[in-house]
Amino acid sequence: MAKQKAALLTAGGLAPCLSSAVGGLIERYSDVAPEIELIAYRSGYQGVLLGDSIAITPNMRERAHLLHRHGGSPIGNSRVKLTNAADCIKRGLVKEGENPLRVAAERLTRDGVTILHTIGGDDTNTTAADLAAYLDANGYKLTVVGLPKTVDNDVVPIRQSLGAWTAAEVGAYFFDNVSNEQSAAPKTLVVHEVMGRHCGWLTAATARAYIQRTRHNEYVEGLMMNSQLKNIDGIYLPEIGFDFEKEGARLRKIMDKVGFVTVFVSEGAGVDTIVAEREAAGEQIKRDAFGHVKIDTINVGNWFSKQIGQIIGAERAMVQKSGYFARSAPANADDLRLIQSMVDLAVESALNRVSGVTGHDEDQKGKLRTIEFERIKGGKHFDTDAPWFGEMMDFVGQSWTSL
Repeated sequence: MAKQKAALLTAGGLAPCLSSAVGGLIERYSDVAPEIELIAYRSGYQGVLLGDSIAITPNMRERAHLLHRHGGSPIGNSRVKLTNAADCIKRGLVKEGENPLRVAAERLTRDGVTILHTIGGDDTNTTAADLAAYLDANGYKLTVVGLPKTVDNDVVPIRQSLGAWTAAEVGAYFFDNVSNEQSAAPKTLVVHEVMGRHCGWLTAATARAYIQRTRHNEYVEGLMMNSQLKNIDGIYLPEIGFDFEKEGARLRKIMDKVGFVTVFVSEGAGVDTIVAEREAAGEQIKRDAFGHVKIDTINVGNWFSKQIGQIIGAERAMVQKSGYFARSAPANADDLRLIQSMVDLAVESALNRVSGVTGHDEDQKGKLRTIEFERIKGGKHFDTDAPWFGEMMDFVGQSWTSL
């Protein structure tokens, strides 16, 4: 049997699983196939194109368990689409006239890689699918096994992506402190913007974790530091429509009664409206290599703050974003368990030359399996009919109409 060599890369945005997934893969190979050489490409597909890699040494293998304690990525990330040649040329990753897929394939071949593990979201793994298809069509022998990373939990058909549970828990911790800003000045509006381009799962899950964290707090009755301070007065998701005038009137009553208002907003809520407004005004909207609107240039939280703040008569309005704080955290116990199960399957699949993305397949009753690349895509919407979401919204005291 030909000598095997496995390469790892992480790509896309950060999530509270990347460091642990890298550590888990190193540990698993060391346990079940210690003879396989391991390398990691720096900064995702950029490292593949540039031939920038790290050899995983015996000392790294011995200390790989330490990576479970850390957030971020120990091998670096980037956003590179191998089928977007123009962007790769512009960034100096390939030369004019070169096909990035061919450059990547030839680099992997020169490096002697027989197994490639991609740890990322839908863009990372659909890019892996493009690479795997190119390799197969051109006679390159390579097994590609991805692990699903995204704080949005929006990869089809995967039930739970790595890092999302942690992001919700850490986002709730973040806002538990921020919510105290309501006591800093009269008539304060606090907007908590949570990550989630197309999917409101993280916003909803963060709100639930925040309620669970704060609902049993004890207070000194009669003072301003009371349970109302920890309330959520509105939750806005991409999957849910609302009437701005009615919402404004409802929130105005809350402001007049208690003197402050708190809302949770998904960064993807209202994006289409904001983009349409700006394009109508002649503004050119920035997009990334994958064609997505650069969400950080849209600033949904600020838009909500201005719109709602004016209606409800806020004298002080602030937008707090938990995204970068939450996505950079180390994985919690629930994610560590999920990571281990997916890592074990990823290595098993790689050794058996089965390509795909590991995950609990929603189309096969939630079975953990290596899902075919062609079935992987992004943009999965949050199911607002989930019982836990309805129970949470009853607690918040809202009524919504699903789009």
